[in-house]
Amino acid sequence: MQLIDWIILIVTISSIVWYGVYKSRGSKNVQDFIKGGNDAQWWTIGLSVMATQASAITFLSTPGQAFNDGMGFVQFYFGLPIAIVIICIVFIPIYHRLKVYTAYEYLETRFDQKTRVLTALLFLIQRGLAAGLTIFAPAIILSAVLGWDLTTLTLLIGILVIIYTVSGGTKAVSVTHKQQMAVILTGMIATFFIILYYLPENITFTKALEIAGSEGKMDVLDFSFDFNNRYTFWSGIIGGTFLSLSYFGTDQSQVQRYLSGRSVRESQLGMVFNGFLKVPLQFFILLVGVMVFVFYQFNSTPLNFNPAATEAVLNSDYAGQYEDLMVTHRELQKQKQKLTLDYAQKIDQISETENQQFKAQLSALNTQEFENREKAKMFIDAAKTNAESNDKDYVFIHFILNNLPRGAIGLLLAVILCAAMSSTASELNALASTTTIDIYRRNLKEEKSEEHYLNASKWFTFMWGVLAIIFASVADLFDNLIQLVNIIGSIFYGNVLGIFLLAFFIRFVKSNAVFIAAIITQLIVILVYFLDILPYLWLNVLGCLLVMSIALFLQTTTQPKNAS
Repeated sequence: MQLIDWIILIVTISSIVWYGVYKSRGSKNVQDFIKGGNDAQWWTIGLSVMATQASAITFLSTPGQAFNDGMGFVQFYFGLPIAIVIICIVFIPIYHRLKVYTAYEYLETRFDQKTRVLTALLFLIQRGLAAGLTIFAPAIILSAVLGWDLTTLTLLIGILVIIYTVSGGTKAVSVTHKQQMAVILTGMIATFFIILYYLPENITFTKALEIAGSEGKMDVLDFSFDFNNRYTFWSGIIGGTFLSLSYFGTDQSQVQRYLSGRSVRESQLGMVFNGFLKVPLQFFILLVGVMVFVFYQFNSTPLNFNPAATEAVLNSDYAGQYEDLMVTHRELQKQKQKLTLDYAQKIDQISETENQQFKAQLSALNTQEFENREKAKMFIDAAKTNAESNDKDYVFIHFILNNLPRGAIGLLLAVILCAAMSSTASELNALASTTTIDIYRRNLKEEKSEEHYLNASKWFTFMWGVLAIIFASVADLFDNLIQLVNIIGSIFYGNVLGIFLLAFFIRFVKSNAVFIAAIITQLIVILVYFLDILPYLWLNVLGCLLVMSIALFLQTTTQPKNAS
């Protein structure tokens, strides 16, 4: 990194932190701290909702997902617009009418205190884990690639977020989200056009898509019912709808964003705004990853994108075997580059038959390269190092640091850190709100002053921030970070969504049946996940239908309909 990169990075991050503290200073009560004074307009809500989702994992992991597997991951988001419509019609009016601070307050008015506390605890568990992960993800990847100290990075991200979130609560989160989204969108758009500029002169965007398509990277839709395939049209429409309903409708980190709206209409417009932009945004981020794939058809790549893994295996007993794989990898890269450059020079003259021959040859070379990379991962794992052999999450950051011009590197690193800060701030804010309102305040025997609860909210924000930093310090990477975040959510979200749907639509089901059903359901879903019976997206459907079915069964068989 050059001096200009450091200047852009430091100025961007420090300005956002200062702005968040300045604009939200002086929260006088819990209403201001948790609901931002209920004065947010629809575009602030929409951008805040989007920034809460757009963690650093999105911008580190999603391009790597597309680099390896193509555009099919976008199907994961197909259910989101359906969920947004339902939330705008059902959830938002109810929450605003009851003037709740958290989504779980409503459950006590409908059921009882124990159901409210149980649901709040399920949220705290899964969101607490996710908060640690959103700090850990950029920290470990930046540490591995830049050589920065992991503990220092984790503390830096965590402390910066704690400063303005403790200072200003929901308003600080919302106002900084607008700036963070501006940096994120600017950085990703700039990267996309830089990649296109770096491609050979004869490779237009259309031809780049054809090259990507020859490897199946542009296969967006999969209408199969194959449970071995995580991302299909049906899992996106059905499982994605259930996941989005639960995430946007019952997860306090999202609910808190639109509870800050000045009216029902502002909240609804903000959610619709997010619904319209989210799928195109994810499509674009995946497309950036596909363009990185095309770029590397003309340029060299490392055998493994994680430099820490490469260094570790080269210092192990498997160094000789790994070096042999590196030689094979370089030879495959030369063949691929020669093939693609020849294609670029003749692209306007070749026949359809020659075009198909090129795609077949390129596909064969990419298959050999993939097999070689898999062997390399086996040696990295066999070396028993702490370095992560699965390098999907390192692809994009490797491209940024090795190919972008000066200044752009600092901007893209600012994008990653902004995304980490935006999502973590929302999570800490929601965790503190739920802890204060649903656990602490509800279980106190005597009512305290507004100042007391305001201070409690700030202390709980600080506490969750420290816990997130601790979890981030002991966490480990998974198959793919963006998958891990969604897996954690899917284990809990379906159950929580089912509880809310029972509360909204099935009035004769009472608290005891729901409480018992929720505990049974959570145990079953966890068991199903660890036995690997269903793809994780379908866990949302299973949890929702299971808790509703068990509750209905218990209510109709063990209690009269008018029992509580």
